[in-house]
Amino acid sequence: MLDLAIIGGGPAGLTAGLYATRGGLKDVVMFEMGLPGGQIMNSSEVENYPGIKEIVTGMELMEPWPEQCMRFGLKHEMAEVKQVKKENETFKVILSNGKEVEAKNVIICTGSTPKRAGFEGEDEFFGKGVSTCATCDGFFYKDKEVAVLGGGDTALEEAVYLSNICSKVYLIHRRDSFRAAPSTIAHVKERENIELVLNSNVKKVYGDAMGVLGVLTVDNDGNEKDLKVPGIFTFVGNNVNNGVLKQDDGSFLCKMSDYGEMVVDLSMRTSVEGLFAAGDIRIEAPKQVVCAAADGAVAALQVIARSL
Repeated sequence: MLDLAIIGGGPAGLTAGLYATRGGLKDVVMFEMGLPGGQIMNSSEVENYPGIKEIVTGMELMEPWPEQCMRFGLKHEMAEVKQVKKENETFKVILSNGKEVEAKNVIICTGSTPKRAGFEGEDEFFGKGVSTCATCDGFFYKDKEVAVLGGGDTALEEAVYLSNICSKVYLIHRRDSFRAAPSTIAHVKERENIELVLNSNVKKVYGDAMGVLGVLTVDNDGNEKDLKVPGIFTFVGNNVNNGVLKQDDGSFLCKMSDYGEMVVDLSMRTSVEGLFAAGDIRIEAPKQVVCAAADGAVAALQVIARSL
């Protein structure tokens, strides 16, 4: 039986593993079906992580984390977790291959995934001109015009990133002001090849078998604008990944918010003894790397205290 099972390998999960193993727990496994690092790996610019004075990509920021976090004995099992249950005092981590792993404690660090914007053609052309990752797909639009949809920090940061690659970036936002940090807004306004399309939404994306050919926007007065671009990047928020908590009867393992987030106290404890949350999966998560890492450390320290 594991002392601790960590579900998810982003900043929260990795830090939880580091603190738990360095704190003396012997059997700690982090279940992450892909490369550890989390959603921040897709970010083109990170300039606000403490101790990192240069602007780096998310991949550059996270590259040394797995090695450091596994130095004290954290194990990484590349497997998909389908469900977490609790029977009596023992948790059961059920993997997609049918294997069941027992654990005394569990920290859920499954994070979130980008939301779909909901415009016509989004699903049809996803991966063929519609993207949620500028770092992944921006290169394909070198010296071409593209569109970005969104008004938060991520949307504006990615618009700036794309402006270094693309000839022009149309930044589409449904309001006339942005929700991003003032410094990020300033960076956008400094770029001559970023054109703001405000008080507007994307009505549809159209194209052919090869991919996107254009983006049709509509403003608050009903006026349409046809942007002849081969690609659009959407950044309209995230959905929490809470599927592992769903039980056979459709309920959740612990108390959840109306938005599907895990309800925790300041110690990352949930309504179920021995079950903790860290990162974007929890209520009121700031959705910042440094905060997710802090959550992971807090949760791990609580597990250590519970194990004494």
